[in-house]
Amino acid sequence: MKPVELKPGIYWVGGIDWNLRYFHGYVTPRGTTYNAYLIVDEKITLVDTVKHYLCDEMLDRIKQIIDPSKIDYMVSNHVEMDHSGSLPKIMELAPNAQLVTSPQGQKGLKRYYKKDNWNFKVVNSGEELSIGSRTLKFVHVPMVHWPDSMVTYIPEEKLLLPNDAFGQHIASAERFDDQLGWEIVHEEAATYYANIVLPYGDNVNKALDVVTRLDIDMVAPSHGVIWRSLIPKIVPVYRKWAGNETDPKALIVYDTMWDSTRRVALALQDGLEDAGVPVTMRFLQTNHISEIMTDLLTARAILIGTPTLNNGMLPTVSAFLTYIRGLRPKKRIGLAFGSYGWGGQGAKEVAGVIKDMGWETPLDFINIQYRPDGQELQGVRETGKKLGEMITN
Repeated sequence: MKPVELKPGIYWVGGIDWNLRYFHGYVTPRGTTYNAYLIVDEKITLVDTVKHYLCDEMLDRIKQIIDPSKIDYMVSNHVEMDHSGSLPKIMELAPNAQLVTSPQGQKGLKRYYKKDNWNFKVVNSGEELSIGSRTLKFVHVPMVHWPDSMVTYIPEEKLLLPNDAFGQHIASAERFDDQLGWEIVHEEAATYYANIVLPYGDNVNKALDVVTRLDIDMVAPSHGVIWRSLIPKIVPVYRKWAGNETDPKALIVYDTMWDSTRRVALALQDGLEDAGVPVTMRFLQTNHISEIMTDLLTARAILIGTPTLNNGMLPTVSAFLTYIRGLRPKKRIGLAFGSYGWGGQGAKEVAGVIKDMGWETPLDFINIQYRPDGQELQGVRETGKKLGEMITN
């Protein structure tokens, strides 16, 4: 349980959660880290903490550097419990420490932990705190992704500590982006963004406007690996995601009962590919909705299919739509499709949700009774091709 020195006198002292497989809504097959950073200066500072059950692991790393009781400042960039969960223990071990946070952070921490004896130091956006040879500059980034969210910047070290921004859920022995490689880090950063940060694109862009004016050569988020070599690659990608910019490709998401809806999905795939559009197919019985969000993040057209059950859509499709409505992806083209025996409301309900989300719907939804025949499937292919031509033009 060794600490890792990022810059002279600045250490990663977080915890590695190898066993985490589910994080409030989405699956995390690679686990995660909860990153905390210790700055040894005239005033010893700890930035963020870890989930409560990894507190001892964090403390073990801190104790290899300093006595935790000597901590002067405890910076809380974000109230959420995966970052603040060890605050009670730290504040107990360092009773003289000041707890530095945003105004919203103070409200949240007081409400959640109900500790009247904590010595809060509330900082406004742009405020600076000297800790000796280094300065901590605080920038509020509300709704990236909570109202209290704040980043800490150390100009002397060109180091940004942005909490959840630029994070990824990865448990690994590697601490840096170039040790793990772009493909893995980019994939997990995309999954993280799609499932947590996507609704806040406008706020992310505002934060990026502030951050990109800073002189930075290292970005140390609160989950995953630390960016030091791949910053020029991840920042423009974040811009793209924040702007809901997509690629000319399609995502087909469906569930099926008696194979009819699957046949429609495959015919749509054929038509889209005839138009030169790459297609990703996701069957809701074998793909978790959070993993599908990574595909949805950059797909221009989203096609969603369901049979009709009890005069409505299948529960799996309803759950998927509920999930993506909360994440609010924009600038998409949508198409609903499905099959039915007699009621026929399933695909119509999906079409209604797509419309409510504000996506373009240039084509009518597809709804075929019982099993589609060859002529009907040919019509579906033509619809898919027509949609594909709209995507590529």
